[in-house]
Amino acid sequence: MADTFKLEIVTPYGLVMSGEAEELTAPGIMGQITILPGHHPLLTALTIGELSYKYKGKTEYLAVSWGFAEVTFDKVTVLVETAERAIDIDLTRAEAAIRRAEERLKSLTEDDADYFTAKTSYEKALVRIEVAKKVKGQ
Repeated sequence: MADTFKLEIVTPYGLVMSGEAEELTAPGIMGQITILPGHHPLLTALTIGELSYKYKGKTEYLAVSWGFAEVTFDKVTVLVETAERAIDIDLTRAEAAIRRAEERLKSLTEDDADYFTAKTSYEKALVRIEVAKKVKGQ
């Protein structure tokens, strides 16, 4: 059995990552999913959350939202709406976004048309902050 698998992370805006990985952990809609080399093929939906992958003992973190992961015997393809590397996240901007989303949510109920949009904005900002803090040492 191989020690690695090919990993590609793609958004509508282009290829985010293409290379080898020893492990992938992604936010499945039914909970976190971890893929190791030799995993059985599957297709799963992804939600807003933290995605991480390991290669040569180093872990990389990304904030992702909505998409799919396809696992074959030697390759994992992650197709997501957004994918932002931890090192690229502007923590100040993410913190401002979460404050704005919190303010919007205070004035909405689950029955309001804008509730889902505001909640999604909040969840994305929260994940961006959590992921950014992993590499910024906070």
